[in-house]
Amino acid sequence: MPYEKVCLMVAMVISVILSVLLSGNFAKDAEVTVVDLDNSAYTRDLINRIDASEYMKVTAVINSPADPRELMYRDQAYAVVYFPRDLEKDRYTGAAANIGIFYDNTNSANTSNIKEALNEIVGLDNAAAQGDTGSTNDSLFGTVSLAERDLFNPQHSTENGTSMYFLFFFGAMFFTFATIGMIPRLRLTHQLDRILLEGTPWDLIARVLPYAGCLVVSWVVGLAVLRLWGDLNFAGHLWQFLFIQAFMVLTVGMLSLLFGWTAANPGIASSRMILFIPGGFIMGGATGPVSFYSDWAVAFSHVFPLTWEFHFVRDIIQRGAGLLDINKEIGAFMLYMACVALLFCWRFYSARKELLKEQETSQENQERIRHLAAELKPQA
Repeated sequence: MPYEKVCLMVAMVISVILSVLLSGNFAKDAEVTVVDLDNSAYTRDLINRIDASEYMKVTAVINSPADPRELMYRDQAYAVVYFPRDLEKDRYTGAAANIGIFYDNTNSANTSNIKEALNEIVGLDNAAAQGDTGSTNDSLFGTVSLAERDLFNPQHSTENGTSMYFLFFFGAMFFTFATIGMIPRLRLTHQLDRILLEGTPWDLIARVLPYAGCLVVSWVVGLAVLRLWGDLNFAGHLWQFLFIQAFMVLTVGMLSLLFGWTAANPGIASSRMILFIPGGFIMGGATGPVSFYSDWAVAFSHVFPLTWEFHFVRDIIQRGAGLLDINKEIGAFMLYMACVALLFCWRFYSARKELLKEQETSQENQERIRHLAAELKPQA
């Protein structure tokens, strides 16, 4: 490794790219869903004020009761605001008026700015009712208060956040270290040519399956330790999570073989792990809130497999979503997996074509040598 070049390259990549990705440093226009059971002029005014905040964006307004947990699946909302019936009436009659707020606490930093903005909106509204803003409103008698509740990780446990994310990150990283050098090893032992000529892409993928099985078992053991030893909240069903992992580990395995395909030896291949594993850890919501990133950065992050993994971790493990609840996300991941499989098959058959061409060229050269030797022999 030319370290004198690599060290400067890493410094530039980290300082430039991450500064661009994290330039917002706050949850700008974080998605908020409003359940408006009052559907009054007062609640519509509050909705407009919430949507006008730079920290929040109202993505949906529902006028019937709904489970706030389901509204947060697939990162659709980081907070759900509940306006109860007769809120406007209570506001003008002096009765207790409470607004319910449910926060997605899978990452508490996601909602820190939202909490401040909502408290400010309610505080200004109460100040206007009391005449503290210079524009008295004699028709308002009561004050509004927020009834807040943190969902999914109310105790702010590290087992539900940092520890669990590191479990999946390091597991995927060492799985890649074990498999990314497989193609160079087969090439050095002269087994790759036989597989290319006589086999199919599945013959290479099958070699990854034992490593994939070990990875899934290690993840289950790690989750069990976090659940029994710590205080992990496993809200979903284990079999649903394992169903997704069967496809996830195959996808990571195919990407590992692809990135290591052209390496001269397994050592060089191992260094390429950094190209597709850490990106998902950085941008997938493990190190910081997804809401801090721009829309283009969130879309780009889905080229990394761990971004998808952390989506499923949040939805199935932390939020308790079922497969049907996140069917759109699963469908998008299957398309991602299909693209990876197509690239892998293309790489396999391209390598076979190159090998056949090399063999034909070698045979032609041997024929020419034999013909030349035959022509020179009588002259000798």
